[in-house]
Amino acid sequence: MLLWNAMRLAVGTILRNKTRAALTVLGILIGVAAVVTVTALASGATARVGGEIDSFAADALYVHPQTTQRSGARGKVTGRLTENDAHAIARDAVSISHVGVFSGATGQVVYGDKNVMTEIDGSDLPYFPIRKWKIAKGEFWTETDELLKTKVCILGATVAEKLFGTDDAIGHTIRIGRSPFRVIGVFAARGSGLFGNDQDDRIMMPIGSFRARIAPSSPGRVDQIMAEAATSDSTNRARAQITEILRQRHHMRADADSDFAVDSQDEFKKSQEAIASVLSALLLSVAGVSLLVGGIGVMNIMLVSVAERTREIGIRMSIGAREGDILVQFLVEAIVLSMIGGVLGIILGTFATGGLATALDWPMKPDVTALGIAVATSAAIGVVFGFMPARRAAKMDPIDALRTE
Repeated sequence: MLLWNAMRLAVGTILRNKTRAALTVLGILIGVAAVVTVTALASGATARVGGEIDSFAADALYVHPQTTQRSGARGKVTGRLTENDAHAIARDAVSISHVGVFSGATGQVVYGDKNVMTEIDGSDLPYFPIRKWKIAKGEFWTETDELLKTKVCILGATVAEKLFGTDDAIGHTIRIGRSPFRVIGVFAARGSGLFGNDQDDRIMMPIGSFRARIAPSSPGRVDQIMAEAATSDSTNRARAQITEILRQRHHMRADADSDFAVDSQDEFKKSQEAIASVLSALLLSVAGVSLLVGGIGVMNIMLVSVAERTREIGIRMSIGAREGDILVQFLVEAIVLSMIGGVLGIILGTFATGGLATALDWPMKPDVTALGIAVATSAAIGVVFGFMPARRAAKMDPIDALRTE
């Protein structure tokens, strides 16, 4: 009965002072909406990054040359990787399902009166299933093309559009550097990468053709070896096997540093998630400050309310109301104001999340835990910031309160 009467009085007071109550609620509303939106944004960003990484190559391992310090006249030596290294890994590493090679450069591509500057990559056939490249038109090159270093290439969707517009690029000849290349395929569009780069702004060709005509280098030399673990659970075993095979092939002493490095997609994913967590914490801190400001607003309004209703408090005490009754009355009023702001903030945050999900095309939705925390926080703000004004009202002397005009 005490709580019911306190609730009835709180609602009545709020309805009598609609403008003041609305301004009080606004601070809580903005803070809660910010918390809900930021939490959904953080989870959406994490899911987007994870999805991008998984679509890139979920269980991939990247092997690239590394500079090592050695004694003697040649203090620093950069390692080298070859196609034979990749073949050895494919042959001897039992925890590996695919092994591909990759080299890249930037160059100018010409067709008719059009020319574009784009990324030019050389690779082999096993590279495509690792990176999950798919053909939209045409076909991949063959093993014979790799052996004979045939002048064929596959265009990314962006390059195909720049050079050919809506026309079919298959079968046409383009010039890359000084060499003509026949277009045999166009990749399916992949969109932006993790760092905002256009994954479709590239041309790919057999690695031998790349070395012979685009970026001349020693026979078999590659910039990177990419391997795919047989299963998600075998990534560490695959890394160990790659390291052992390459150290043996490169004649590394037991106490010498490797002239190569093996990185996993899982490590990259964890680092991205760690960055997302830090950014989420910073954004939530800003949202928390908004809630704190809203709580201070509730306390100020309640102090004003107590001052304005001093005579009312004196009358209630004179007809038998106890300190606890007055305390509960004003405490419930503060909680009601905070809860109204919390509920409206959840509604606003939910709509904002939906709008951001549509605008960014991210898998965003309000987190149930975050909604629960938002409601609990709203109630806690009402209790914490409403207690001091309520206690001040409860401690009033009824005689002094009745004298107040």
